[in-house]
Amino acid sequence: MPVDFTDSAGDAEYRARLRDFLRRHDHELEHSDSEYLSEPGVERIEELRRTQALLYDGGYVGVTWPREYGGQGEGAIRQAIVTEELARASIPGLVNHLGIGMCGPTIMAHGSEDQKQRYLRRLLRADDMWCQLFSEPGSGSDLAASRTKAVRQDDGTWRVDGQKVWTTFAQYAAYGILLARTDTDVPKHRGLTMFVIDMSTPGVTVRPLRQMNGASEFNEVFFDGVVISDAERLGEVGEGWRVALTTLMNERVAIGGAGNELGMRTDSLVARARERLPHFSTGEQVRLREQLGRVLVENLAIRYTGYRRLTALARGQTPGPEASAGKLSAVRAAIDGAELGVRLSGPDAAFARAADGDWRWHTTQASMPGLAIAGGTDEVLRNIIGERVLGLAPEPTPGKAAR
Repeated sequence: MPVDFTDSAGDAEYRARLRDFLRRHDHELEHSDSEYLSEPGVERIEELRRTQALLYDGGYVGVTWPREYGGQGEGAIRQAIVTEELARASIPGLVNHLGIGMCGPTIMAHGSEDQKQRYLRRLLRADDMWCQLFSEPGSGSDLAASRTKAVRQDDGTWRVDGQKVWTTFAQYAAYGILLARTDTDVPKHRGLTMFVIDMSTPGVTVRPLRQMNGASEFNEVFFDGVVISDAERLGEVGEGWRVALTTLMNERVAIGGAGNELGMRTDSLVARARERLPHFSTGEQVRLREQLGRVLVENLAIRYTGYRRLTALARGQTPGPEASAGKLSAVRAAIDGAELGVRLSGPDAAFARAADGDWRWHTTQASMPGLAIAGGTDEVLRNIIGERVLGLAPEPTPGKAAR
């Protein structure tokens, strides 16, 4: 598919307006040259929420979303311009990225008009943070094996009991989308239903999990007799698997999208290599330069493959299984880049930070295993690519034929 990398006259004007906006508001926006603004454990959520609100008020959040739901009604190319310019200005990713990338699109596709009006505009502005309540202890990557139960009561409400785990930002979220089992007498893929849940509802308990990178982004979430109105259901009863697929596909697009380098800008890595390489022997310099070259090529391939996907989106095509390949490649490149950043620390690589106090590379490296699981494990995504792209025979899975 041919791709034109030159801005049209309208896009060039849009880019210039955005650069001017970022310049004028530079002192009001949070900045970072890595995934983290500060040491892990010192999250700056409120500062990031203010940054997202300012960008939204300027018209640069929800670029492709419909105007009636708080968006700008622009095309995918304009969203790519915003992503590029925010990176260029060292503005970190939007703090409510789970809401924008996963929860919001799910509500737009399956929610009622009342839900769309109540939730989407506030989500874009980060007035409300969102989380995604899918994974459970003991279920691994088998999302359809969800055991959290939602039982309909005589008054039409639903009583929820169970547990979720690895829920990102649940401790900050006002709302979440919850996948629960509503029927145990049908094949597992048919007995699920999706809900919007107010995280302040009595019976919801959030317990942060300390990760090996020092942060507490993930959480356990417990539900003990939590009552949810039927008006907060997303889609029909028993259609939760289909609704969840909408969420997962958008998640993979978000993680593996064009220009997304998963918290590590390659210009930062190049600057670190330029500074650190003279401290190594000639032979080691050669090996490190080769590794740097591979990382840069990987990221260029991801970027330009993403541009092809953007071209398809701009033509009105729906993201398909290629998003799985993009996510796989993006995580692999991020792992390679983080490993190189740590290796460039030399003898200090064994410690949590370099001698110069730079902790970012060690923290990013420690974050990568969790990111490799988000949006589907590597094994699940390879199965999707094998079956839907390469046309290979599906892997035998108990209960899969009964969907």
